[in-house]
Amino acid sequence: MTPRIQPGRFKELGPLNWVTWKALSAAGGTSDAHLFSTLGRTGRLFRGWLHYAGMLMPFGRLGRFESEMVILRVAHLRECGYEFDHHTRLGRRAGITDEVRDRIVAGPGAPGWQPRHRTLLTAVDELVTTKHLSDETWSSLAQYYDDRRLIEFCLLVTQYDALATTIGVLQIERDF
Repeated sequence: MTPRIQPGRFKELGPLNWVTWKALSAAGGTSDAHLFSTLGRTGRLFRGWLHYAGMLMPFGRLGRFESEMVILRVAHLRECGYEFDHHTRLGRRAGITDEVRDRIVAGPGAPGWQPRHRTLLTAVDELVTTKHLSDETWSSLAQYYDDRRLIEFCLLVTQYDALATTIGVLQIERDF
């Protein structure tokens, strides 16, 4: 797959986005995080998006483990290898082992989930596939999360669903 827009370098990114891309690449465990070197071409929009995305993860109210569960499930459902690879690396730091990642892929019906995590994955599946949550699913989530976390859950799922769309449309190459 050939990227529709080539990742930017210093000339296309400008000094601030170039430094940001380099730092985010290093933090993500790669020499070139193609997502950031591509989106960085948008100038200020890139920094605004980073702020928004960062407030959801890693600085959101959902714990990192649960945030990474959500993101990996969205990436799997959307068949977004880029997102899946990136958050497999980040998820390891949050306690997502290969076994847990495999259960995330298997879904909420896989054995071994605590009720809270089964509910979380069920809600991800429903929101990604229907773009809605039933009253039953909402009530189940509300047993475990307060209002702020419920809102953040919706924003986190839809942020990574939208990001998977952007990655796919732009045909951003996976990091190696």
